[in-house]
Amino acid sequence: MARLAQTAGLTDIQQEILSTVKTFVDKEILPYANELEHADTYPQDIVDGMKEMGLFGLTIPEEYGGLGESLLTYALVVEQIARGWMSVSGVINTHFIVAYMIGQHGTEEQKQKYLPRMATGEVRGSFSMSEPDLGSDVAAIKTKAVQDGDDWVIDGAKMWLTNGGTSNLTAVLVRTDEGQPKPYQNLTTFLVEKPTGYGEVAPGLIVPGKIDKMGYKGVDTTEMVFKGHRVPGDQILGGKRGGGFAQMMDGVEVGRVNVAARACGISIRAFELAAEYAQQRSTFGKPIAEHQAIAFKLAEMGTKVEAAHLMMVNAARLKDSGSRNDVEAGMAKLIASEYCAEVTQESFRIHGGYGYSKEYEIERLMREAPFLLIGEGTSEIQKTIISRGLLREYKQRG
Repeated sequence: MARLAQTAGLTDIQQEILSTVKTFVDKEILPYANELEHADTYPQDIVDGMKEMGLFGLTIPEEYGGLGESLLTYALVVEQIARGWMSVSGVINTHFIVAYMIGQHGTEEQKQKYLPRMATGEVRGSFSMSEPDLGSDVAAIKTKAVQDGDDWVIDGAKMWLTNGGTSNLTAVLVRTDEGQPKPYQNLTTFLVEKPTGYGEVAPGLIVPGKIDKMGYKGVDTTEMVFKGHRVPGDQILGGKRGGGFAQMMDGVEVGRVNVAARACGISIRAFELAAEYAQQRSTFGKPIAEHQAIAFKLAEMGTKVEAAHLMMVNAARLKDSGSRNDVEAGMAKLIASEYCAEVTQESFRIHGGYGYSKEYEIERLMREAPFLLIGEGTSEIQKTIISRGLLREYKQRG
């Protein structure tokens, strides 16, 4: 074994893509990440570089102008980018989910309209399920769309939109009156076009401003308020009223693989920083890496990095094969995010007092890691999904 988080069975093209991205991360992200993060500055130059590399169209099919790569390739790219700066991976995450949802569930007209421009980064995607009064209880959504002629009128408030201000296409899950007995059968996904920016960006559509966060800085997180905003009927994803819940859950499954990949990336970087510092810092006449207490920490950290990476890769490969992967994606997201928090904290402890200084990179990682415990569903939600899936498979007979 040479280094942590290596992936067996990759094609030459996948290896070339990852090598290019790693070089980009080392040269264009890592040297600037701390300064940009502390200033909460949007990384426009980095985003432009990702556009030039074609990363916004990485998974979009070739017939729509993308590279047509797999979820696994995307997840490994995200892992590398998050190793550089987790916020940058957030710039492309919601974009990828929306492109995936349009590719899987959109009408041919919607695919032709959006995917080529999404591949170039001209159209940038965000998506919205959560609301101020609900978190993981998606079926309790209150934001409502009412049909008025050929249009629909949306009223309500959405919350926690990554890229809410910098995107110009948002997949929004709202309630429609389909007369179905189960709440989730009355949810519809609308593709809402909007200008970038803040304030009332379109009639009846308000993006109040950036939410100030503990970490995950640089990338914008916003609310979105609808006050009689009109959307044409042909903007219903796939033209399918009442199908929004299934469409969003499909998107969230790949999003959970993405969050697992981001957690792996932070864990890898935290380990790299710890291993480097432990070999440079000396106490009692020798590098602290030679003290058993530190050596054992590094061994446990490395094992957790490797385990999380393998589970993330497995979940991505399952989704690529067309198999159901809700349990595996939940497991990968659960273990990767929890291990990320643990590995990052151990790296922080190895750094001692210097880890508390903003001059050292580990301070930033300590503020970024907690986000992954709640993004795309908390650990408790993952455990609910996992246990339900396992009980389906191990249902008691007779």
